[in-house]
Amino acid sequence: MNAPLLRGSGPALLLAHGAGSDVQDSYGPLIDDLAEYRTVIGPDYPGSGNTSLPGRPLSLDELSDHIVESAVRHGAETFAISGFSMGCSVAVRTAVRHPERVTALILSAGFAHPNPRLRLAVGTWRALGRHLPESRELAAYLSLMVGGPEWLDERTADEIEEQLTLFAGGLPPGTDAQLALFEHIDVRPDLARIAVPTLVVSPLRDLLITPLHSRELADGIPGARLATLDCGHAIAAEEPAAWAALIQDFLTSVEEPPGRVRG
Repeated sequence: MNAPLLRGSGPALLLAHGAGSDVQDSYGPLIDDLAEYRTVIGPDYPGSGNTSLPGRPLSLDELSDHIVESAVRHGAETFAISGFSMGCSVAVRTAVRHPERVTALILSAGFAHPNPRLRLAVGTWRALGRHLPESRELAAYLSLMVGGPEWLDERTADEIEEQLTLFAGGLPPGTDAQLALFEHIDVRPDLARIAVPTLVVSPLRDLLITPLHSRELADGIPGARLATLDCGHAIAAEEPAAWAALIQDFLTSVEEPPGRVRG
């Protein structure tokens, strides 16, 4: 297993990134803020970063075990988990699969089960990725899906071009394998079994994973809190400081037991 991102000191916070992404892409702009108060551990899934894909389809249980192994290997006996997008499903499964290790959850722009609209969006992403990889068409589609409408409207032509170039530069090699999980993910039966403090963060302008999904998560998890951000799916690009503050304030408010991390 390749080394995950490891930064900061204090109670452990494990990051679970989105599909077709990696830790830096999902969380990069707020990692330094989080690391001021916590030991941030950010493993990449198989097929992202330098982590290779196995010779079999991925499973949610496998991703759960993968991130837990990364945390434990770096000395975190217990930890909070911040999940983003598909990483929320990974985080939920981890809280049920490894309850002795998880102290709190922050679930941002996530879902318990993809609805028909999300399935259509992911199916289109996969089709474009297979037939038009590293293309401007795929880059434009992803920009429209992950950017909030108001945020995109405020970009200059140069900023839009920069974003298109970034997306067209290539997605992680395991993107299709990760997106294939959307055909099987259903953590709805897990929600009622979560016994740790949970914050659900709903981006109000999210066109990819709409606020309906956040509401389902919040309604299904006992005692979960729901917070909103006025942005699209790409929270780290649009509202990194506000997102970091929500995470830190929530963890402080629930007096998260410290994850012991070896120096």
